[in-house]
Amino acid sequence: MSAVAVESEIKSILEKLGIKEMNSGASTGSYWFATRGTKIDSFSPVDGKLIASVHSASETDFEATILKSQEAFLEWRLVPAPKRGEMVRQLGVKLREYKEPLGKLVSYEMGKSLQEGLGEVQEMIDICDFAVGLSRQLHGFTMHSERPAHRMYEQYHPLGTVGIISAFNFPVAVWCWNTALAWVCGDVCVWKPSEKTPLTAIACQRITAEVFKENNVPEGVSGIVIGGPEIGQLMTADKRIPLVSATGSTRMGKAVGEALAKRFGKALLELGGNNAIIITPSADLKLVIPGVVFGAIGTGGQRCTSTRRLIIHDSIYDQVKDILVKAYGQLKIGNPLDQKNHMGPLIDKDAVQTYLEAIQKVKTEGGKVLVEGKVLSGPGYESGCYVSPTIAEVENKYKIVQHETFAPLLYLIKYSGEVNNAIKLQNAVDQGLSSAIFTNNIRESELFLSAAGSDCGIANVNIGTSGAEIGGAFGGEKETGGGRESGSDAWKVYMRRQTNTINYSTTLPLAQGIKFDF
Repeated sequence: MSAVAVESEIKSILEKLGIKEMNSGASTGSYWFATRGTKIDSFSPVDGKLIASVHSASETDFEATILKSQEAFLEWRLVPAPKRGEMVRQLGVKLREYKEPLGKLVSYEMGKSLQEGLGEVQEMIDICDFAVGLSRQLHGFTMHSERPAHRMYEQYHPLGTVGIISAFNFPVAVWCWNTALAWVCGDVCVWKPSEKTPLTAIACQRITAEVFKENNVPEGVSGIVIGGPEIGQLMTADKRIPLVSATGSTRMGKAVGEALAKRFGKALLELGGNNAIIITPSADLKLVIPGVVFGAIGTGGQRCTSTRRLIIHDSIYDQVKDILVKAYGQLKIGNPLDQKNHMGPLIDKDAVQTYLEAIQKVKTEGGKVLVEGKVLSGPGYESGCYVSPTIAEVENKYKIVQHETFAPLLYLIKYSGEVNNAIKLQNAVDQGLSSAIFTNNIRESELFLSAAGSDCGIANVNIGTSGAEIGGAFGGEKETGGGRESGSDAWKVYMRRQTNTINYSTTLPLAQGIKFDF
């Protein structure tokens, strides 16, 4: 696809999504505030060109958005959950209509491949479907009372305003993971998207507003405040926001968690990953190679679930290494809108610089670089954000290996003896998001999944670390934050739990047989 064709198509997409000229970065639904904050220019890492500009939300805009969300909550919480689910169902239908243009905009603004951009929108559609069913299953529990003629049960109520802070690497899906569940639970949402990908966020707000307006959903159920860290700080410090769901680096998550803890706010944190794949002697290498390569270079290595470490048994180490080096030599890197390419650009030049510094640190600590990444130049690489991926032989104890580098940097680590030795290496990092083992030995796979195995929130057998289905709860342990989003019973984090006791007798027996004589 030529540069002219890309530019023309994106212009058409922006018009189709209703994004022509944005003078405001705050909205309560269909209404956008008129005040202007700092100007944010969105440059595409694909070709380095300015896509569009938007003004960030001011503190006044933030305050007005929160007030409107509180007002909307008083009405929205009383709408029956299945009817709230119907709104989310219609959003899923609308996302199907906009899947292609929104997916292309994700790809162009963020730099991930077109297939991944379309796949991200599909994740939004899938979580909407999940949430629709959930809207009829927000169940509590009943239990027997020790007192006669008493009934006890537990139920869940909505929290109020849910703050969402999302990252650039999944600019739309993570927002929908949170909102689809929060909305059917009766909450309202205010979203601070990454300032690196504001246009995809505006597109989502426009699409949602279209659905909500058709159904007379209160203004303020879906809010957005675009801006930098200052907006996130306002959100985490605001007592009117009982829950903040934040996706990003461990450093950012520590600041968010601390601010919330000070005011007894609830935190849902999805932070860094340092994900490993263990390859045992019995592994089927026909499965291993595509799983490793996609996990390491998909989204340019900028997924929280990207494969960072490959822990290989010494008996097959050289074989796996040689196959991987050969596979990396066949990768096609270029415009992510061209489906022939395997990898697009990194998000910006700062990410490129961080990547190059990490490669240098590998060398400084004694690692051996087998395939060295570099900045690509020439026709098609004008943005300066394109790099080739790296493979390096290292030891797990290296400082740089213990750190998450958000780039296509894959570490090879050798282990010997039993699989326990590999599991110890895998767990010997501060992060605990995703993990995987490739083996045809059932004892090894079951040990890996046991309490003595992987300490990560996600543990896979014979598939890679990258990617997750919305039916299962997504999240990790240790410095990954411990939160859970998406499927399973993750909905409970968006609600407050209440225990109820009802006395339907004509007396008042007290608990534990206590008696008062009056």
